Amino acid sequence: MGAITNVPEVINNFNAYHNGTVLVGVTGSITLPTLDAITEEIGGAGILGVYETSIPGFYSSISQEVPFRILDEDIFSLMNPSELVDLTFRAAAQSTVKATGALDYKGMRIVERGRLKNFTPGKYELGKQMEASVTLELLYILIEVDGKTKLEYDKLNSVFVVNGKDLLEKVRAYS
Repeated sequence: MGAITNVPEVINNFNAYHNGTVLVGVTGSITLPTLDAITEEIGGAGILGVYETSIPGFYSSISQEVPFRILDEDIFSLMNPSELVDLTFRAAAQSTVKATGALDYKGMRIVERGRLKNFTPGKYELGKQMEASVTLELLYILIEVDGKTKLEYDKLNSVFVVNGKDLLEKVRAYS
Protein backbone atom coordinates (compact mmCIF):
# COMPACT_ATOMS: atom_id res chain seq x y z
CA MET A 1 0.00 0.00 0.00
CA GLY A 2 1.41 3.38 -1.01
CA ALA A 3 1.80 6.47 1.09
CA ILE A 4 -1.17 8.78 1.41
CA THR A 5 -0.51 11.75 -0.87
CA ASN A 6 -3.80 13.63 -0.50
CA VAL A 7 -5.91 14.56 2.50
CA PRO A 8 -9.61 13.91 1.68
CA GLU A 9 -11.73 16.95 2.59
CA VAL A 10 -15.23 17.56 1.25
CA ILE A 11 -17.71 16.96 -1.53
CA ASN A 12 -17.15 20.16 -3.53
CA ASN A 13 -20.27 19.68 -5.67
CA PHE A 14 -22.65 16.92 -6.74
CA ASN A 15 -25.59 16.21 -9.01
CA ALA A 16 -28.30 13.58 -8.96
CA TYR A 17 -29.57 11.99 -12.18
CA HIS A 18 -32.58 9.83 -13.01
CA ASN A 19 -32.06 7.83 -16.21
CA GLY A 20 -29.37 10.32 -17.22
CA THR A 21 -31.46 13.47 -16.62
CA VAL A 22 -30.43 15.89 -13.86
CA LEU A 23 -32.87 16.02 -10.93
CA VAL A 24 -32.88 19.74 -10.19
CA GLY A 25 -35.32 19.48 -7.27
CA VAL A 26 -33.06 17.38 -5.02
CA THR A 27 -31.90 19.07 -1.79
CA GLY A 28 -28.25 19.74 -1.01
CA SER A 29 -27.82 16.69 1.22
CA ILE A 30 -28.41 13.00 0.54
CA THR A 31 -27.65 10.36 3.15
CA LEU A 32 -26.42 7.21 1.46
CA PRO A 33 -27.91 3.87 2.55
CA THR A 34 -26.55 1.60 5.25
CA LEU A 35 -25.79 -2.01 4.34
CA ASP A 36 -26.63 -4.21 7.36
CA ALA A 37 -25.24 -7.74 6.99
CA ILE A 38 -27.57 -10.62 7.78
CA THR A 39 -26.01 -12.72 10.52
CA GLU A 40 -26.55 -16.08 12.15
CA GLU A 41 -25.66 -16.98 15.73
CA ILE A 42 -23.17 -19.84 15.88
CA GLY A 43 -22.71 -22.05 18.92
CA GLY A 44 -22.23 -25.67 19.85
CA ALA A 45 -19.58 -28.32 20.32
CA GLY A 46 -16.03 -26.99 20.07
CA ILE A 47 -17.02 -23.34 20.49
CA LEU A 48 -16.82 -21.45 23.76
CA GLY A 49 -20.13 -19.64 23.86
CA VAL A 50 -21.67 -18.12 20.77
CA TYR A 51 -20.80 -15.59 18.09
CA GLU A 52 -22.53 -14.04 15.12
CA THR A 53 -21.23 -14.67 11.64
CA SER A 54 -22.21 -12.62 8.63
CA ILE A 55 -23.25 -14.32 5.40
CA PRO A 56 -21.31 -12.67 2.54
CA GLY A 57 -23.67 -11.11 0.02
CA PHE A 58 -26.69 -11.19 2.33
CA TYR A 59 -27.97 -7.82 3.51
CA SER A 60 -31.20 -6.64 5.07
CA SER A 61 -33.53 -4.35 3.18
CA ILE A 62 -31.55 -1.41 1.76
CA SER A 63 -33.41 1.90 1.61
CA GLN A 64 -32.43 5.17 -0.04
CA GLU A 65 -34.28 8.36 0.82
CA VAL A 66 -34.08 11.04 -1.87
CA PRO A 67 -35.07 14.42 -0.41
CA PHE A 68 -36.54 17.19 -2.56
CA ARG A 69 -36.90 20.91 -1.85
CA ILE A 70 -40.48 21.06 -3.11
CA LEU A 71 -43.04 18.95 -4.98
CA ASP A 72 -42.23 19.15 -8.68
CA GLU A 73 -41.93 16.92 -11.74
CA ASP A 74 -38.64 15.42 -10.54
CA ILE A 75 -40.11 13.73 -7.48
CA PHE A 76 -43.05 12.30 -9.40
CA SER A 77 -40.72 10.82 -12.03
CA LEU A 78 -39.52 8.37 -9.34
CA MET A 79 -42.96 7.25 -8.17
CA ASN A 80 -44.07 4.47 -10.53
CA PRO A 81 -43.77 1.34 -8.32
CA SER A 82 -43.90 -0.99 -11.34
CA GLU A 83 -40.72 0.50 -12.85
CA LEU A 84 -37.13 0.26 -11.68
CA VAL A 85 -35.75 3.67 -10.67
CA ASP A 86 -32.19 4.23 -11.93
CA LEU A 87 -30.35 6.95 -9.99
CA THR A 88 -26.79 8.19 -10.40
CA PHE A 89 -25.07 10.54 -7.98
CA ARG A 90 -21.91 12.19 -9.33
CA ALA A 91 -19.62 14.23 -7.11
CA ALA A 92 -16.32 16.08 -7.18
CA ALA A 93 -14.43 14.98 -4.06
CA GLN A 94 -11.98 17.67 -2.96
CA SER A 95 -8.66 16.94 -1.29
CA THR A 96 -5.41 18.72 -0.44
CA VAL A 97 -2.11 17.47 -1.84
CA LYS A 98 0.15 16.91 1.19
CA ALA A 99 3.38 17.80 -0.63
CA THR A 100 2.22 21.15 -2.05
CA GLY A 101 -0.92 22.22 -0.22
CA ALA A 102 -2.72 22.55 -3.58
CA LEU A 103 -6.32 21.47 -4.02
CA ASP A 104 -7.09 18.39 -6.09
CA TYR A 105 -10.30 16.65 -7.12
CA LYS A 106 -11.40 13.17 -8.04
CA GLY A 107 -14.69 11.84 -9.26
CA MET A 108 -17.11 9.83 -7.19
CA ARG A 109 -20.06 8.04 -8.78
CA ILE A 110 -22.82 6.10 -7.06
CA VAL A 111 -25.42 4.21 -9.08
CA GLU A 112 -28.55 2.92 -7.37
CA ARG A 113 -31.47 0.95 -8.77
CA GLY A 114 -34.64 0.20 -6.90
CA ARG A 115 -38.37 0.64 -6.56
CA LEU A 116 -40.60 3.11 -4.76
CA LYS A 117 -41.10 2.22 -1.12
CA ASN A 118 -42.39 5.47 0.39
CA PHE A 119 -43.54 8.94 -0.66
CA THR A 120 -43.54 11.88 1.74
CA PRO A 121 -45.13 15.00 0.22
CA GLY A 122 -43.64 17.27 2.92
CA LYS A 123 -45.14 20.34 4.53
CA TYR A 124 -46.34 23.83 3.71
CA GLU A 125 -44.54 26.62 5.52
CA LEU A 126 -44.20 30.20 4.32
CA GLY A 127 -40.76 30.88 2.85
CA LYS A 128 -39.49 27.36 3.52
CA GLN A 129 -38.67 24.24 1.54
CA MET A 130 -41.32 21.50 1.67
CA GLU A 131 -38.92 18.70 2.71
CA ALA A 132 -40.64 16.21 0.42
CA SER A 133 -38.98 12.85 -0.28
CA VAL A 134 -39.23 9.45 -1.87
CA THR A 135 -37.70 6.34 -0.38
CA LEU A 136 -36.53 3.54 -2.64
CA GLU A 137 -35.98 -0.15 -1.89
CA LEU A 138 -32.57 -0.72 -3.48
CA LEU A 139 -31.78 -3.87 -5.41
CA TYR A 140 -28.47 -2.62 -6.82
CA ILE A 141 -25.70 -0.25 -5.76
CA LEU A 142 -22.37 0.63 -7.39
CA ILE A 143 -19.77 2.91 -5.79
CA GLU A 144 -16.86 4.17 -7.87
CA VAL A 145 -14.08 6.43 -6.62
CA ASP A 146 -11.70 7.97 -9.15
CA GLY A 147 -13.02 5.59 -11.82
CA LYS A 148 -12.34 2.45 -9.76
CA THR A 149 -15.13 0.14 -8.59
CA LYS A 150 -15.07 0.00 -4.81
CA LEU A 151 -18.42 -1.75 -4.32
CA GLU A 152 -20.89 -3.41 -6.65
CA TYR A 153 -23.83 -5.20 -5.09
CA ASP A 154 -26.75 -6.69 -7.04
CA LYS A 155 -29.29 -8.63 -4.95
CA LEU A 156 -31.09 -10.22 -7.90
CA ASN A 157 -28.01 -11.35 -9.85
CA SER A 158 -25.71 -12.57 -7.01
CA VAL A 159 -23.06 -9.91 -7.59
CA PHE A 160 -20.95 -8.77 -4.63
CA VAL A 161 -17.66 -7.11 -5.59
CA VAL A 162 -15.48 -5.14 -3.15
CA ASN A 163 -12.30 -3.39 -4.33
CA GLY A 164 -12.49 -5.31 -7.60
CA LYS A 165 -12.68 -8.74 -5.89
CA ASP A 166 -15.70 -10.99 -6.58
CA LEU A 167 -16.58 -12.19 -3.07
CA LEU A 168 -19.19 -14.69 -4.27
CA GLU A 169 -17.08 -16.40 -6.95
CA LYS A 170 -16.60 -19.59 -4.89
CA VAL A 171 -20.23 -19.57 -3.71
CA ARG A 172 -21.48 -19.52 -7.32
CA ALA A 173 -18.98 -22.28 -8.27
CA TYR A 174 -20.36 -24.60 -5.59
CA SER A 175 -24.05 -23.81 -5.92
